[in-house]
Amino acid sequence: MGSGETKVESHASPETQPNQAALLLNTARLQPGSQPYQCVGGNTVHLATLVSVHCARPATGVAAVLMVKYIKVTLGQNNLIVVTPSLCFSPQVGRSRSSGLCFSDGKCHIDYILVYRKSGPQSEKREIFERNIRAEGLQMEKELSVCNSDVIFLKLHAPWEVLCRYAELMNIRMPFRRKIYYMHRRYKFMSRINRFRGWLPRKPMKFDNNTLPDLEENESFTAPFSRSRIHHFTIHNKDTFFNNATRSRIVHHILQRVKYEEGKDKMGLNRLLSNSSYEAAFPLHEGSYRSKNSIRTHGAENHRHLLYECWAWWGVWYKYQPLDLIRRYFGEKIGLYFAWLGWYTGMLFPAALVGLMVFLYGWFTLDHCQVSKEICQATDIIMCPICDEYCPYLRLSDSCIYAKVTHLFDNGATVFFAVFMAVWATVFLEFWKRRRAVLAYDWDLIDWEEEEEEIRPQFEAKYSKKERMNPISGKPEPYQAFTDKYSRLIVSASGIFFMILVVIAAVFGIVIYRVITVSTFAAFGWALIRNNSQVATTGTAVCINFCIIMLLNLYEKVALLLTNLEQPRTESEWENSFTLKMFLFQFVNLNSSTFYIAFFLGRFTGRPGAYIRLINRWKLEECHPSGCLIDLCMQMGIIMVLKQTWNNFMELGYPLIQNWWTRRRLRQEHGPNAKASFPQWERDYNLQPMNAYGLFDEYLEMILQFGFTTIFVAAFPLAPLLALLNNIIEIRLDAYKFVTQWRRPLPSQAKDIGIWYGILEGIGILSVITNAFVIAVTSDFIPRLVYAYKYGPCAGQGRAGERCMMGYVNASLSMFRVSDFENTSVYRDYREPPDSPGEPYSYTLQFWHVLAARLAFIIVFEHMVFTIKNLIAYLIPDLPKDLRDRMRREKYLIQEMMYEAELERLQKEKNEKKKNYRAHHNALL
Repeated sequence: MGSGETKVESHASPETQPNQAALLLNTARLQPGSQPYQCVGGNTVHLATLVSVHCARPATGVAAVLMVKYIKVTLGQNNLIVVTPSLCFSPQVGRSRSSGLCFSDGKCHIDYILVYRKSGPQSEKREIFERNIRAEGLQMEKELSVCNSDVIFLKLHAPWEVLCRYAELMNIRMPFRRKIYYMHRRYKFMSRINRFRGWLPRKPMKFDNNTLPDLEENESFTAPFSRSRIHHFTIHNKDTFFNNATRSRIVHHILQRVKYEEGKDKMGLNRLLSNSSYEAAFPLHEGSYRSKNSIRTHGAENHRHLLYECWAWWGVWYKYQPLDLIRRYFGEKIGLYFAWLGWYTGMLFPAALVGLMVFLYGWFTLDHCQVSKEICQATDIIMCPICDEYCPYLRLSDSCIYAKVTHLFDNGATVFFAVFMAVWATVFLEFWKRRRAVLAYDWDLIDWEEEEEEIRPQFEAKYSKKERMNPISGKPEPYQAFTDKYSRLIVSASGIFFMILVVIAAVFGIVIYRVITVSTFAAFGWALIRNNSQVATTGTAVCINFCIIMLLNLYEKVALLLTNLEQPRTESEWENSFTLKMFLFQFVNLNSSTFYIAFFLGRFTGRPGAYIRLINRWKLEECHPSGCLIDLCMQMGIIMVLKQTWNNFMELGYPLIQNWWTRRRLRQEHGPNAKASFPQWERDYNLQPMNAYGLFDEYLEMILQFGFTTIFVAAFPLAPLLALLNNIIEIRLDAYKFVTQWRRPLPSQAKDIGIWYGILEGIGILSVITNAFVIAVTSDFIPRLVYAYKYGPCAGQGRAGERCMMGYVNASLSMFRVSDFENTSVYRDYREPPDSPGEPYSYTLQFWHVLAARLAFIIVFEHMVFTIKNLIAYLIPDLPKDLRDRMRREKYLIQEMMYEAELERLQKEKNEKKKNYRAHHNALL
């Protein structure tokens, strides 16, 4: 073998590797990451699970061993073999410049990075903290920043002994045997179907199986790691047994419990970050996400590069998400978020399609709508002014355009769509349970419980003096007294109530603005605004409301203060408490104005001559002559578009601008190729950190969108379509942000989406109630129905149609004599005329019929929809049948393996006793 060549030997079992392959590679190309290596001998190379690459460099005499986890072989003209390394290779002695993923020796993998400034405060605490880190067994190495001599990077590595000790303490589940599935008839039949599908065109949404690595841990039985039973676990290589995400999680767990001063409450990395002892703390990305070579021909450089090409790149927006790879790189919690987001987006397709059909139905039946025809032809009907001053008399025909627009959203298909969306929300949640169960099984989270989660260091520090025995583990733990806990909860609830009152006060301010500006726009010099003063008032009020919504996002600090005041016991309890507060704040903040327009606008204005006035001065705002639904549509449409646009900018645009500015500054200081020469920790440090509350902002945005999509969907059928288009972009925005713009977040475990599922169920229940009220109160569906069956030309015939609606507009208007009080004439209401033989301006019998019909509709609609929802929830099991069978099979196999292991142990003890007896007997002889 020449001086520039390397011999590669593949070590695997005879079953998987019958022919050993010897390959000649160029040493200069042996760099960290996945690189293409060409077969020289043309040997057939089979897939193996473990490959040892022996590197020899006669020129320097340096030898190294590189262990890799996967190999992929592309048998073609050039016979390429793609190797994905798990460790680093550094041919240099001293500082590692090859990848920035290891210590200077090129062997110790960097599991965590701490960053601080030499000129920063709290140096004594930092020294004590680092001394205690060494005492825990972690290895450390410091490195000066390339671009700033004041910045120091502290690289941490957890040796094998430390990983084993803390993996046992943290109950981390590790693989010990590959799963074997029982192939009954159904599976054999499905395998035949899949064989037939092989002749069909491949689904464009799926990735080629050769693109993604075979993640073996998903197909193995796992158990909580134990050093005493370490021989039971599948350990091919100690350096790759714990993957990068698990190693980072263990190191973070250690850092959260290391003291920086004497005393139980003086511990934890979070406290040192908050008091500026350290500037940043993060695990490293696995290299660059870009490559000069194509992933199809040369393979992926690393998992980050693979995620970018298969997930975060805009060219694969129509592909399914590689959830197993996301989970491996970012952890189960982030993996579950993207799984839920993908499931939600997929379920929006039928909702968006039906909503679009409802809109198109209104569009195609627009010319046949009797109500809009009568409004457009009512040139001789004079309507009351909408304000006291400056507002002129209006002809009813001036509302022709708004009447037609209203019909697009408020037509005969609206009730069906409201029922459909209520059922859709239930189906979405029930099938998500099944999807979550499958993911929890595949990701080995079925037996993971919240009780396994550690107590928060802040809780330990606060209540360390009071301890009691844990009824489950039997170990002493900090205890919070009943009186202390509920007194804190009462104070927190009072704070929440006060902040909600502030939001309601802001809505009251919007109401005053709407009342005052109607007169202002009516006297405006521009004829377009003067003739559409009510629409201009609604549009500007919505924009101002959006600005107030964004300003009131400062509730985040209040929610954080109240949550810390409660002193939750675990991180999940802290997240749930903070999530509930922020959701209540944001939900009330975002939807309070919408509730006002839907259920209060124009309902309590009184009548001409007896208006109800605000502060005895301003007349309350009335609905448009064509109805209140147009105002609700404008409110929802503008808020939804502006909110989603702003969120997308803040999520991606802001980090992009920040990172661009950082790169620009570095290029000016160190030249155009400065970033390429930086080690990995330097490049990651220049990225933006993930927000302090993890996935909270991502979930909150989608949950609020889900509320818009379901709660008032009867008034805005296009909401699911807008949500679908936004989410298709949102998935790639979030993926691009996680992979390219953010530092790698700490991988963490989760069994489901947490408290968000309960919030989704609550929104689903609320949506049934609100849609019933929107149809009954805000829409004209019930008044039209009552007129068609009771007062129209078809009264008493038991049928309804457009011909039965003739004269509906006149029947919905009331007369007012101008000479009685004010310069008014006709207004929308069901009241007696001024010359009525009874009491003038009193409610007519039709008003009471309409009111009774509205109440009856609400009751019938709610009971019918809730019955359907409960029936669907009952009929759809939470666990798929095949998953239940697999879980039972796994339980049976684990019992068999435990029985075999016990027999093996007894046999060993028996043989040991025989051996000792013979030795003793021989000694006696």
